[in-house]
Amino acid sequence: MTELTPVLAGTKILVTAQRRSDELAAALSRRGAEVTVAPALGVVPDIDVDELLRRTREILANPVDVVVVTTGIGFRGWMDTAEEAGLHDELVGNLEQSRLVARGPKARGALQAAGLKADWVAESETSAEIVEFLLAEGVRGLRIAIQHHGAGDPHLESVLSGAGAQIVPLEVYRWGPPSDPAAVSETALQVAAAAYDAVMFTSAPAAIAWLAELDQQGITDVVRSLVVQGRLLIAAVGPVTADPLLNAGLRPVYPDRSRMGALVRLVIMTLGDEAHSVVTPSGVLHVRASAATLDHSLLPLSPNGLAILRQLALHPGEVVSRDRLLDALPGDSADPHTAEVAVARLREALGPYPLVKTVIKRGYVLQTL
Repeated sequence: MTELTPVLAGTKILVTAQRRSDELAAALSRRGAEVTVAPALGVVPDIDVDELLRRTREILANPVDVVVVTTGIGFRGWMDTAEEAGLHDELVGNLEQSRLVARGPKARGALQAAGLKADWVAESETSAEIVEFLLAEGVRGLRIAIQHHGAGDPHLESVLSGAGAQIVPLEVYRWGPPSDPAAVSETALQVAAAAYDAVMFTSAPAAIAWLAELDQQGITDVVRSLVVQGRLLIAAVGPVTADPLLNAGLRPVYPDRSRMGALVRLVIMTLGDEAHSVVTPSGVLHVRASAATLDHSLLPLSPNGLAILRQLALHPGEVVSRDRLLDALPGDSADPHTAEVAVARLREALGPYPLVKTVIKRGYVLQTL
């Protein structure tokens, strides 16, 4: 097996998702990242199995005209519950007679896994597109079963009901409080302290919950400033997830296709190839939140050395004065000699790599090609 280049060496990434978090963490770790998983919300599965089975039997006895599948995990949970009750095969046969509407490719994939074919797919993965499609087709007098996603969707139900449809809600799972609230709070504070290079989101409800945590801690402006400075990457799986982050001024990035794999590739490309990189005579330098690498190999730097190197990397090829370097150092020392000592120790740590050059009476410069 070909060994992957550790282009994310030295990076620290926070994953706020619960579902498929192991998959995300593993993909990023294989590229050298240090990943922390702190779900901003928890998933409460099968909140009322008896009610779900009652509605399932209702559908079996009186088939619905349309089934709206909003999430892959929710549909699979419904199938699992039906299988445990001995109703799976009968339910699949029943659904073959209904019109199947999927909210995005993941929902379509769950249908396909059950041996069913979606009659129509909302490629934007939004309920608004589903509403627009069904209203254009006409829903008066139709019975429509809606498998809810984690946040629920009363708007979808109310609009279709208002247009004359009879709604059969299927609540398979919902969002609940995070399993480890302390981890959410602690990692949010660490993000504000510039200890992370990226934060990743895979659902809008989790993004909203995380933003609420920032507000509660009073650190929203600090995090926003890090994003503006280019020191923190906010990445979402798609436009729906990105929307609350965008509204909060966090300038998220998201892939063209709303897929986990595409999200991982975007983060790898952004942090690994573009962000904070400087081409030097000794190799490509990346300055991370808590480390620095040269050609993806970690440099043995102290916090002071990292602070000096970061300040120089912000202005590659330009002279940075001793006073500006002093201001960048942790602590509140006013002694110019402190900056000189920090530069000397940085050079020792860099060993054979002559990255930092002294410009007599002016300051220091990070050498570039």
